[in-house]
Amino acid sequence: MGYNATPMPAPKAEQKNPIQVIARMMKLLDVLAGHPEPLGLKQVAQYTGLHPSTAHRILSAMAADRIVDRIEPGSYRLGMRLLELGNLVKSRINVREMALPVMRELHAQIGETVNLSVRHDDEIVYVERTSSGRSAMRVVHVIGARAALHITAAGKLFLLEEGFPKLREYAKRTGLAGHTKNTLTTLPLLERELERIQRQGWATDSEEAELGVRCVAAAVRDDAGHLIAALSISSPADRMKPTWGPLVKESAERVAHAIGHRKDATRIGAA
Repeated sequence: MGYNATPMPAPKAEQKNPIQVIARMMKLLDVLAGHPEPLGLKQVAQYTGLHPSTAHRILSAMAADRIVDRIEPGSYRLGMRLLELGNLVKSRINVREMALPVMRELHAQIGETVNLSVRHDDEIVYVERTSSGRSAMRVVHVIGARAALHITAAGKLFLLEEGFPKLREYAKRTGLAGHTKNTLTTLPLLERELERIQRQGWATDSEEAELGVRCVAAAVRDDAGHLIAALSISSPADRMKPTWGPLVKESAERVAHAIGHRKDATRIGAA
């Protein structure tokens, strides 16, 4: 006997539509957010109107990324990854909002590029800047641009924060790649540099990332004393002034104070 059955089309829930999947993921998050206790799969499906198999598939993918936690088979709640991301977003939004007025004042005072950067893995990411281009030679750090930690003044602050044992791991991991003839490409040189930064309270980059460009940076700490960002001044090498170290440090401390930091909470890089 012939088999004439027509294959059933895939349910809409199974069709590959990224926008639809994102919308369903958000619906799942909203339901879990509205219930302090873990919810079973049947409850989640009921509240969201999703087929249980669809809800299970999406929840499993979210659990793999810790966006939701699977408490026990078939029981879910919001995941700790959301807390981590939420705290990260909060700190970055706040520090940018609080930093901009200080950055503008500092820029008006010295007439050079002022940057705000954060760490991501083994790189610095520039998240805000002020510059005017008052001369033919100016320094521009595009927002979102990245640079290795050991070649930037800001990055050195984060290396110091982690401490010298972690510095050795960073050196092994990255090889301390050189970018100019001035880049510190050996561990002893970088260790001595961090010791100097620890003593003086701000960091410098002497044409280590780009020839002809120097930078000075200071730490921005949150209410718990954690280093969350770096405020820096970049300029052509011949325009950099020694007085900018204390100046950028004072400006960074103003930003830190605005987001709740008190000096007694400061953490120093571990030996």
